[in-house]
Amino acid sequence: MYKTKRNGSLKARLCVQGCAQVAGVDYNQTFCSTMRATSLRVLAAIAARDRLSMRRWDFIAAYLQGELEQGQVVYCLSPPGYETIGSDGRACVCKVVKPIYGMAQAGRRWQRSLFPWLLQWGFTQCSTDPCVFTAERQ
Repeated sequence: MYKTKRNGSLKARLCVQGCAQVAGVDYNQTFCSTMRATSLRVLAAIAARDRLSMRRWDFIAAYLQGELEQGQVVYCLSPPGYETIGSDGRACVCKVVKPIYGMAQAGRRWQRSLFPWLLQWGFTQCSTDPCVFTAERQ
């Protein structure tokens, strides 16, 4: 996708057509858990009762931060304007080395990178909601 910025320059974002991916061929798992609504309500109630502040994180380009599974190889067509023809006369493709927007498994790959990082930094994962992490201040 190309977007013209205010200063006239172009911004490019490489997206794949996730709708063209075939389950079991292009990917195996896409499930990415989310926080339960009851967990959010309980945390908000505890914060209000104890006069605590709540924080949330918004990761910029989160889906681009994950890693593909070991041995997984993904190819996509070259973006418009970069189409090249190989020496054999066929169109060249791009090898994707990290999850990108549009991939069915991008959210899961990001979550599989984030959770171990949080645990490594001393957060504790809630046993009843895997998307809730806590940390104790010293």
